[in-house]
Amino acid sequence: MVSVVLRAAGAARAEEVWRRYVTPARWPTWSPQIRAVRTEGDRITPGMRGEIVSLLGIRAAFVVDDVDEAGRRWVWRVRIGPVRMRLHHTVSPHPRGSATTLRVEGPALAVAAYAGPARWALGRLVRG
Repeated sequence: MVSVVLRAAGAARAEEVWRRYVTPARWPTWSPQIRAVRTEGDRITPGMRGEIVSLLGIRAAFVVDDVDEAGRRWVWRVRIGPVRMRLHHTVSPHPRGSATTLRVEGPALAVAAYAGPARWALGRLVRG
């Protein structure tokens, strides 16, 4: 298992970035590798389960472990077959607008493959 931390800052206000995160239906609008999201609800909550469908048609099951609305932090686990990753997200105000941090934990090959698309998505997430 390895851990990688990715960061991005942009013009979008922290409140807006947080709304983009906590609303799964909005994930494909800023995360181009996601084609669709299927969930049990409209807003992430601890225990929420769902499925992400990638542009390549690969399906990933997920469970949200924790959501801290006041701190704008959330954690979830993602599973694609036998591969499991845990992702920790934070959003904070920044002089340019907002900043977001993502810590990805998982098998080295999976984390390395995910880092590029995730970095691109985070840049889009904080864009104004």
